[in-house]
Amino acid sequence: MSEPSIVYFASPGGSHGNTRLDKIARLCDALNLKDIVKKDDLTAIKLHFGEAGNDSHLRPSWVRAVVDKVLEAGGKPFLTDTNTLYSGSRKNAYDHLLTAYRHGFTPAVVNAPVILADGLYGENDVPVAINGKHFKEVHIATEIRRAPAMVVLSHFKGHMMGGFGGAIKNLAMGGASVRGKQDQHDTHVQIDAKQCVGCGKCVDICPQKALALRDQKSVVDTQKCYGCFECMTVCPVQAISIDWATQMEPFVERMTEYAWGVITGRQDKVCFINFVMNVTPDCDCAGWSDLPMVPDLGILASTDPVALDQACLDLVNKAPWINDVDKHVDLSKADKFTARWPYTRGEVQLSHGETLGMGSRKYELKKI
Repeated sequence: MSEPSIVYFASPGGSHGNTRLDKIARLCDALNLKDIVKKDDLTAIKLHFGEAGNDSHLRPSWVRAVVDKVLEAGGKPFLTDTNTLYSGSRKNAYDHLLTAYRHGFTPAVVNAPVILADGLYGENDVPVAINGKHFKEVHIATEIRRAPAMVVLSHFKGHMMGGFGGAIKNLAMGGASVRGKQDQHDTHVQIDAKQCVGCGKCVDICPQKALALRDQKSVVDTQKCYGCFECMTVCPVQAISIDWATQMEPFVERMTEYAWGVITGRQDKVCFINFVMNVTPDCDCAGWSDLPMVPDLGILASTDPVALDQACLDLVNKAPWINDVDKHVDLSKADKFTARWPYTRGEVQLSHGETLGMGSRKYELKKI
């Protein structure tokens, strides 16, 4: 029987001489960052800058604390992410950089440059061979895959497709080029004409022009739709969906295999920090921020992304609800993210990640 992975834990509060920034620095030390980052290593600090309108993304001051530890180790840190499939404030490198700067991720604040890993239009990638259930090769953003070392910073929260988003989700969608994201989605939406009110919001927002109004009802061109699901986020009556019964588990498996493609073959050069703070039901890719579901629970770190996400999920599920989110949520459910997004299969990230060899669901929590 394999030994459990170590997950380091720092409580969410701070005090004089023991601030959150101090705790982040100690987590970096606990991860032996100096062994991961060697002198002059160009070190990718992978994070999500937040969609325009979102204010629950990671704080620049927290990211700066990690940057300083990478510099202390002799590395050359840069902040990075990839461009989105959906329309919005991060679809190309120009808009994405401006969004990052507006959210405070400027060199003057974080002491490191921002470099988008997949180029101007999200087309720059490298093939990585994996032995997955769905993929034998994945398309990973060039500068993320080529960086000699990487620190992955994730805001742990809900997600309408993944169930929850932590280190694995951050690696997968955030580490892939546009065609890699298309590989992961590989489906199309369906529209319930009886529910559709013909508002046209989905038509306006679709980046592929796959939706149109006919007889005051939205219709989808399945040849154009690649399943970015942005239309689902804006539909006021939830008339847009996918075939949840058959599509969710394969989607999450494909996503997990892309996460594996980001780090496979170089696990000793990557570490992970999850912020279980301001745990909102929606991803930071939403152009808004809802109220948190649970109290702030802490900051966790590991070299094992599966164990880390499992520990974060366990903390969330043990915590009390502080926000009903909406009247449709079944507060009696043990898994809070499934309560919020009933059709999701977030736990598949963990089970499939373990099957791939990405990590272990068994962990030992060590408080720092």
